[in-house]
Amino acid sequence: MNPLERRRRRVAIEAAMACVIVLLMVQMWLLTATLESYLAGHHGPAGVAFVVSVCLFLLSGGLYLLVVRLDRSRTADDSPRSTAGPWRLG
Repeated sequence: MNPLERRRRRVAIEAAMACVIVLLMVQMWLLTATLESYLAGHHGPAGVAFVVSVCLFLLSGGLYLLVVRLDRSRTADDSPRSTAGPWRLG
């Protein structure tokens, strides 16, 4: 694999990971705001927050699958990696 292709793949993986971090931060904020609203006696936003949280979770899962697919799309001259996930530990 040429260095340019390897760099493009690494940048795409890093961008996907940054998006997952942002999505998780939004989910934590949503949980905090919803819990505060629920404890204040406003029970309506809880259902909407649940739907939005599920959508954020699915987006994060989709980005994870993208990272896995990018990691597995290598040419024959790449060394084999473990199938434990997209990150190489060790």
